[in-house]
Amino acid sequence: MLRRLALTAVVSLAALATAVPASTASGPVSSGPVSSGPVSSGPVPSAVPTTGPFAAARPSLGPLPLPVPPLPGFLDGGEGKGTGEADEVLTRLTVSVENTGVAGADGTFELECGPTGGSHPQGQAACDRLAEAGATRAGRQELFRPTPEGTMCTMIHGGDATARIVGTWEGRAVDTTASRRDGCEIARWNSLVPVLPDVR
Repeated sequence: MLRRLALTAVVSLAALATAVPASTASGPVSSGPVSSGPVSSGPVPSAVPTTGPFAAARPSLGPLPLPVPPLPGFLDGGEGKGTGEADEVLTRLTVSVENTGVAGADGTFELECGPTGGSHPQGQAACDRLAEAGATRAGRQELFRPTPEGTMCTMIHGGDATARIVGTWEGRAVDTTASRRDGCEIARWNSLVPVLPDVR
């Protein structure tokens, strides 16, 4: 009797052992390929390295922000001035002339260009001469440059007229004197006409 009971228990345990794997494998069947390796239940590793020498080579986060364009004239305070436009004239000179012997030529005159203004008697013509000289590199370098020391000049006396020009020309500081004491100074004076009066 005991042997029969023991045999029945063994058979029951064997049947239970074979039923459990069968019920486990009876779930939904995937249509994709079945991997033969062990399946990990942990997090899927990222394709982007987070450490090591390649950690800095991350994908771009998008285009860089563009610089903010300047405001148009009607939005920059109501002045109507665009970016880069000068807030004041770039040429403003004080011309002092003495001993020319020409009526109305002696005196101190103010000259402004861009736009033309001041008390200079030939303001527009003087501004045109300055613009002409400023259009070339040689003109910018030579117009107000004093005669270099040691220059051989003809001994021609052109009169007692003297002049001084002080101020700003196209944004550059100017402080120079002129006379007609010799050939070099006469030529220099004449190159400055009509900024200086024509006393020939």
